[in-house]
Parts: sequence; structure tokens; C-alpha cells
Amino acid sequence: MTSPRMSGAQHLSPDRPSHTFRSVFPVLALCWMAVFFDGMDVNIYGAVMPHMLDDSGLGLTPASAGTIGSWTTFGMLIGALTTGNVTDWLGRRPMLVASVTLFSVGSAICASAGDPTLFGAGRFVAGLGLGGLMPLCLAMVMEFAPPRRAALTTGLLMTSYHAGGMFATTLGLTLAPAAGWRWVFWAGVLPAVIAVPLLLKLLPESPGVLLARGERAKADAVADRYGLVRPTQVAAPAAGAAGRLAAVRALFRPESRWATPLLWLASFSGLLLVYGVSTWLPQMMRASGYGLSSSVSFLLVINAGGIVGLLIAGRTADRFGAVRVSAVWFVLTAAGALLLKAHLPLGVTYAVVAITGVWLFSAQVMVYATANTVYRESERAAGLGLVTGVGRTGAVVGPWLIGSLAANGNQSWGFTTFALAGLLGAAAISLVPLARRASGRQRASAGAVVTADA
Repeated sequence: MTSPRMSGAQHLSPDRPSHTFRSVFPVLALCWMAVFFDGMDVNIYGAVMPHMLDDSGLGLTPASAGTIGSWTTFGMLIGALTTGNVTDWLGRRPMLVASVTLFSVGSAICASAGDPTLFGAGRFVAGLGLGGLMPLCLAMVMEFAPPRRAALTTGLLMTSYHAGGMFATTLGLTLAPAAGWRWVFWAGVLPAVIAVPLLLKLLPESPGVLLARGERAKADAVADRYGLVRPTQVAAPAAGAAGRLAAVRALFRPESRWATPLLWLASFSGLLLVYGVSTWLPQMMRASGYGLSSSVSFLLVINAGGIVGLLIAGRTADRFGAVRVSAVWFVLTAAGALLLKAHLPLGVTYAVVAITGVWLFSAQVMVYATANTVYRESERAAGLGLVTGVGRTGAVVGPWLIGSLAANGNQSWGFTTFALAGLLGAAAISLVPLARRASGRQRASAGAVVTADA
């Protein structure tokens, strides 16, 4: 009888296609589209905030704007932490569709809101969908990615986030001045119209999830169709509440018990940077003396730099390791944030913003790629879910903290906050390999003591 733990090489279909980017392109393209709309929705708020603050009928203040930004990311925190359990019952594809639908509904609520309270409720609803989407897409892409191309594939996926951010900024620059900020949020309903039908029709279910639910034939069929190794029980994510709890406990096994909190800390720092910048950069630059159009354009430029950075980081990480790339990128982000604190000539500022974008966003993505190397296949979904979920606390703190500084007229301190977050992220991710080696030595020493006693 075939053992459920036998190596994947023994679970191959003789007529399956080769496992390449071409064979899994439909999955990567659909996840790319979903994350594009994620980036669009996250960046819409920052792109139109200056216009909203100028709208006296809405009654938005810098302090309430920061609070609403935190409510968005608080919804994302809840979505990220709860999606895994619901995925056990429904599967990744239905949950991905539900996530897209939720943030589209949230955008519709925002577009029709007459006061900050209802607008904040809409952003919270959108956050619930946004929080679940990213872990799902990351887990899907890493499962379907070609061998030894996980970092590159992750980087390619995340370019869509910044393409979506650039699209949102373009809407903020063109549609908001011409038709009003509400029409930008009405554009945020498009994902439900465009993405949901395509995901329902074309996106396959995860073979690992199918196997965990006892659907071996379906799991093998999907694996064969896309050139994947057929999943084994050891590679399948744990099912049910008890299985989910066991998967979380496995993250603290001796080999990763110290690496796990370090990954959480690095993710906290990275997401504080990502969401703090996405929410507040235009308003911070406006407060520094730049014009309204230029201030919103900086969000477009930093996302363009993010796309370049992800393409560079993915290839560099495949060669030198995700930890090294993430740590260096975090330090360079800190340097860029400190440069932005000075009021430089407009052309120089554009250049600094673009270069900072190269480092800022991919530093966080390489934290995800590092988690992919720390955890075993059966732990990967839970590990990524918690790295993103716990890291969302940084996404909650970032917009709130910068909003508090802005309310007191201290926007310039926001750049210092970003620099400190970059240094903290660099320190945390740099310690992950040391923590794993220390855990390995402790385990080896314990094994030697047991052997001697025997």
C-alpha cells in the first residue's frame, strides 16, 4: 500500500504537463488580477484623501481620517486571521470570490456615505475582504509556483498590487478633480463585476485543500492538469478547527519557535510602512509644501518604483536569499524616508520617492518569501496567514499613528516613524537565520544528552 507520506516524486501522472510558468499561467494571472484590485482599493483612500479633507460637506478631519485608515486595516486584520478557518470548510476559490465581493461592497458604501461614520463602516467592510485576499493569493501562487521560483513568483504577483495602486492614483488625479471623490469609490465596485465571474469560471481549487477535505481524485486531477506534483497528506493543510490549532502550534516547533515571532515583527514593520505610506503620503507631502497634484502624484511614483523593486527583489532573492534582500531593502527604505523629511527640489523629490518605492514594498514581500522557506508545506498556509495577520497590527498602527501626528501638526515626524520601522524590520528579518541555527543547535544538544543517558 502506498504510504501517505511518501515523496512527491512517487505521485506523478505520466501524461502531466511540465511544471513551468506556462503550465500554471492561468492561476498566476487570475491571482494577479485579484491582487491588482486589492492594490487599487487599498490606495484609493490615500489618493482621494486630500479631496475628501477639502469637502466641507463630509466633515472629515485629519484625526478622523487616520482613525478611518486604521479601521480599514483593523478589518484586514480580522479578515486575515479568520479566513484560514473558513477556507477549511469552503475552499480557497470561494473565499477568494467572497473577499473580492466584500471589498467591492465596502467601496459602494464609501461612495454613498454622507458622513465619516458611514464612510468608516464602508472601509471596515472593505478591509474584511482585503485582509483575506492576500494570504489566499500568496498561498495559491506558492503552491502552484514552479520549483525554486517561489521568490520570483511572489514578486511577480505583488507587482499587481502596485499596478492597482497606480491605477487608483490615476483615478485620484483625473476622475476626482473632474467628477468628485465619490466616483473614484464607485470605480471600486468594478472588481465584483470583472473579477468574480472570471474567478468562479477559471480558477481551480487548491490540490492541498482538496486533499485535506478527503477529495483525493479531484486533488490529483487539478495537480495533473497544471503539472504539479500530486499532494500527499504531509503536504496538505490541516482541516477543521482542531487541525488549524495544531497547524498554529506547529509553527512553534523547535526549528521555528524563535523564527516565528521574528517574522511577525518584521511583517509588523513592513506593513506599518506599506499602509502608512499608502494612506498618508499624499497628505504628508502636501503638508510639506508641495502642490495638490504633485502630492497625489507621489503615490503614483512610489508604486511605480514598487513594481521595479519587486522585479529586482524576486530575481535577487532567488540568487542571494530572501532574508538578505529583505534586510538590505528595509535599511534603504529607512534612508529614503529620512531624505523625504527634507524639503528637496521637486525633481529630486520625485527621484527619491521612486527609489524609496523600489525598496519599501519588496522588503515586506521578501518577508513572505522568507516564511515560505521557514515552514514546511503542511504549515505554510497557517504560517503565511499569521505572518500577514499578525503583521496587520502594523497596518492598523501606521495610519492611526501618522493621523495622530498630522492632527497635532507634526506630519514631518511621520517620516522619522517610517525610518524607525525600516530599521526594526531589518533587525528582525536578519535574526531569523540566527534563530533557526540556534534552535537547531539546542535540539542537537538535547538529542546528544538523551543518547548519552540511554
